[in-house]
Amino acid sequence: MDSAKQDKVRKFEEFVDRRLKPDLVHAIAQRDKVFEQQKIFSDLRRNIENLEKNSVTSLRTLVNLGSEVYMQADVPDTRHIFVDVGLGFHVEFTWSEALDFVAAREEKLSRQIEEYTRLIASIKAQIKMVCEGIRELLQLPVTEL
Repeated sequence: MDSAKQDKVRKFEEFVDRRLKPDLVHAIAQRDKVFEQQKIFSDLRRNIENLEKNSVTSLRTLVNLGSEVYMQADVPDTRHIFVDVGLGFHVEFTWSEALDFVAAREEKLSRQIEEYTRLIASIKAQIKMVCEGIRELLQLPVTEL
């Protein structure tokens, strides 16, 4: 194989290793973070629905203070809850307001997951295309998986 082909193959491999693979890892990590946020809001929605269903107006619970250290807490009125809306801000909502907020946030998170999934598929397609280009340069036979 001549040096021009070797140089092209090396450049393609570097592009995959230095650009596409890190981009793929980053996109997957970002999508995983959004999945975690989606689970948190799903849990919140389920908890609020349980409070409404069971007509719970006061509550005794354990609160995590950090490092898995818990303290017992009494909540005299559960009809209003504080929800973390981002950037360190918490907003007081009634149950119905909180459910509306959670529904809107879940919809936004679903769209973000779809965008990351499309990005991941695109990066995987680019990697496959570059690998196919390398295969053609090296004149290797096509192998089916």
